[in-house]
Amino acid sequence: MMKPTVEPAAPPVQASFGIDLRQQRLSLWDTTSIIIGIVVGTTIFRSPSLVFQNVAGPWQALAVWLLGGVLCIFGAFCYAELATTYPRNGGDYEYLSRAYGRWMGFLFGWAQLAVILTGSIGIMAYAFADYAAALWNLPLEAAAWLAAAAVAVLTVLNLFGLAVGKSLQNVLTAAKILGLLVIVIAGFARGRGDVFLPGRGPAGLMDGNLGLALVFVLYAYGGWNDAVFVAAEVRDQRRNLPRALIFGIGGITAVYLAVNAAYLAVLGFEAARQTPTPAAAVLDLALGPIGGKLISLMVMVSALGAINGLILAGSRVYAVVGEDHRLFAWLGRWNSKAAAPITSLLAQAAIALVLIFAVGTPQGRGWVDGALTQVGIGRIPWEQYFGGFDTLLAGSAPVFWLFFLLTGISLFVLRIRDPGRERGFAIPWFPLPPIVFCATCLYMLYSSLDYARFLTLLGVVPLLVGLPMYGVSAWLAKRGRAG
Repeated sequence: MMKPTVEPAAPPVQASFGIDLRQQRLSLWDTTSIIIGIVVGTTIFRSPSLVFQNVAGPWQALAVWLLGGVLCIFGAFCYAELATTYPRNGGDYEYLSRAYGRWMGFLFGWAQLAVILTGSIGIMAYAFADYAAALWNLPLEAAAWLAAAAVAVLTVLNLFGLAVGKSLQNVLTAAKILGLLVIVIAGFARGRGDVFLPGRGPAGLMDGNLGLALVFVLYAYGGWNDAVFVAAEVRDQRRNLPRALIFGIGGITAVYLAVNAAYLAVLGFEAARQTPTPAAAVLDLALGPIGGKLISLMVMVSALGAINGLILAGSRVYAVVGEDHRLFAWLGRWNSKAAAPITSLLAQAAIALVLIFAVGTPQGRGWVDGALTQVGIGRIPWEQYFGGFDTLLAGSAPVFWLFFLLTGISLFVLRIRDPGRERGFAIPWFPLPPIVFCATCLYMLYSSLDYARFLTLLGVVPLLVGLPMYGVSAWLAKRGRAG
């Protein structure tokens, strides 16, 4: 059994390859922009109807969106303590390594690189590509190449350094906020005044499927914790990291509530339940034919903002893995002038591109099915889960929520194991927030397992592959010390 270690490799002020990771170049707005940019992707344009279908009325719908924000704020309190106590790049990687041992942090980093973060990049890239192809009247076959181009271009821009990456993030985040404000203003200007009248659905307070509605809401809030991946590069970490997490989630909650209220104001509850693209319906009614083109541009910009945020933040996780684990030392190489993890950015892009063509295209899915059939697993029911990347998301979600849960528990573990360390953020109402956060993660883990079933192998197999890789890395490190 692998023995947990209290202190993994000490967070270096000077990284292995000569870049000072404590060049703190991210301001409060930069960090908040990363959170908003990653979280507000494309789900706010399509998830609301799924929420409306599982609640009894408009007030319940808004209450579930508010509850989702409150639950995420409780999680943010946990991450604020962890990030200010251990202000190293990598976020969850660092906390899991300290709480459970280096092997757990390694598996987290490997899972992010192999499927979770790279898969999220692929999902957002296809969201951009699908709307771009429709807007520009391109054939469906062009979507994969547009998705690949989006990932490639944004990766190249981030190779120029953090200054370029964060500036691009700020512009894209500001643009998506402006776009959502257009929906809100158009919605209330066009609203019929019956926004809070109940529909003809179930009227009881506990009627509907609130648990399923909450699942869709929490999915729309996903990614807020990725800001801690860049913790070492945030100026005045003890002050700005907690503020960025709380302001970011608070702002997202306010925007989500306003946008959903706008949907209801224009469409009414019953129509909102039946409209898969409520944003498009609102702008079409408010602005006419130009509304359809405008919503396409909004989704494209929103997706690009999420991709850039994921590229920027995710690359820092792999770079820290490279610093600590001999087998992946090459991932730790930085551009000393620009403060960019060059090889991590390139590796992340390469795997995302493989997923785009292997999971996102019919030919690629056929190749995957053939390979799985050869090893006796059989084909994947892609259609049952609405296509390639939605299937990958369903399969990897249990692993995502498992690590989220373990990070929440790590707060208790590290308080016991490392009581003397100064903590830069005091969690209010402790221990209520971490208990609620862990309970939420446990519920989402159960829900994702129940939905994915055998598809969970898509997330578990990379973890199993990671175990021998960690063993090889540990052996190389031991051999190096002996030599």
